[in-house]
Amino acid sequence: MNLPATNPASRPTLVLLPGLLCDDAVWADQRAALGAQYDVVVGDYGRLDRIDAMARHLLQTLAAPRLLLAGHSMGGRVALEMVRQAPERVAGLALLDTGTAPRPAGPAGEEERQGRLALLALARADGMAAMARRWAAPMVHPDVVGTPLFERIVAMVARSDPDRFAAQIEALLHRPDAQPVLQGLRCPLLLLCGRQDVWSPPERHEAMHAAVPGSMLCLVDASGHMSPMEQPGAVSAALARWAWACAHGR
Repeated sequence: MNLPATNPASRPTLVLLPGLLCDDAVWADQRAALGAQYDVVVGDYGRLDRIDAMARHLLQTLAAPRLLLAGHSMGGRVALEMVRQAPERVAGLALLDTGTAPRPAGPAGEEERQGRLALLALARADGMAAMARRWAAPMVHPDVVGTPLFERIVAMVARSDPDRFAAQIEALLHRPDAQPVLQGLRCPLLLLCGRQDVWSPPERHEAMHAAVPGSMLCLVDASGHMSPMEQPGAVSAALARWAWACAHGR
């Protein structure tokens, strides 16, 4: 979609929210593609260890009264919490490779906790880069492993540190149930997922799509969980269509 550039003084604010251990590199292509039409901001959670605190911090530090929110993975959880806390400020919501459910009770929840803590122990013992290689391999399309893109993902994760990792693990283990927020949504919604995402699979996004009449669903071919980096062109195009519809009340 080729859209005309807008007056910088009147451009909507598009907030891109990274996932676990990601930084602005995960959104680099989208920032370049959308920067002429929107005031693009990448969220920073610092070392906060709760989803609600991350959302509150962003709402307090973002000056624009109305926001377009796009969240990837954990960032989708933060975006949903921002909607919960300040629905009047959210003009549109895009959720990429994410979900709404809290950590399950019982053995499944304990298995998740132990898996996350094992990765944290690896990061403390052998370093973030070693942990990143183990963590990222199942997160991407199999063809990405061993490529320069895979090394970019590893390098991004390695820029973080175990203490930040620990804080974000705590946030995810205590994530709230966001399904009521999704079902009560009153703004345009885009749901996007890599077809080969095994962590937040397409079936989950199809269920969210069914729960929100009028929502847009985009399944991206040849992509795992890291869709903004794995298939940047397709993701940028989908976000451009959604953001334009939000900004023009469509």
